[in-house]
Amino acid sequence: MTLKLKSVILLINDSFIDYRLEYMRKKEGTKEKAILNAAIEVFARDGYFEAKMHRIADIAGIGTGTVYLYYGNKENILLKIFENVWENLFIMIDQINKRTDISVIEKFNAMIDVVFDLFTSNPSLALVFVNEQNHLIKKNNKQFTSYFEKTLSMCETVFKSGEKSNVFNNFISPHIFSYFFFGGLRNLLHQWAENSDLFPLNKIRQNVKQLVLNGIIATQNTSNPVKIQD
Repeated sequence: MTLKLKSVILLINDSFIDYRLEYMRKKEGTKEKAILNAAIEVFARDGYFEAKMHRIADIAGIGTGTVYLYYGNKENILLKIFENVWENLFIMIDQINKRTDISVIEKFNAMIDVVFDLFTSNPSLALVFVNEQNHLIKKNNKQFTSYFEKTLSMCETVFKSGEKSNVFNNFISPHIFSYFFFGGLRNLLHQWAENSDLFPLNKIRQNVKQLVLNGIIATQNTSNPVKIQD
């Protein structure tokens, strides 16, 4: 066998190995996504404490042993779901905060939209988000609390920038407001997920914007409120 032929064979083998590794990574990612999506459905329907790993496996279309192999127990699955939610919220709100082409009022509008848009296509996730978060807060799991606290802190940062520019009322505590902001949204999302006819999402979204922004504007004037764009 010539040296050139050996080189070609090695190149083909390396390419095949790279292909197999990429294929396996995609396959693993698909299984993980299937488990998380199935868990969201089961947690929303049965509640975390009544949820069973075999039900998650059945909906995901994989063996129960595979679910345990990936996550070990249902608490780790719940943790991953919330970690993903709060990480995504943090990344998106951070991007909004860094924008220099919009006002602080527009930033808050965008933040509200980000939260609602995250759950618009997935009412089950909204139910899990509302009903099961306290379990993780009580456990004080650092994986969860890290992005949760970062997101609240980012909300405070946006609020403080509005205070410094005299747009927002400086008598309101940014820390308290951030908890009020996300806590109120969680409750409203719960109502929407339970009864979307009585609590249509677009109506909730616009009412939240009116309540929040016209409640914190420093120069609030009932005859000249902030106008919210649809």
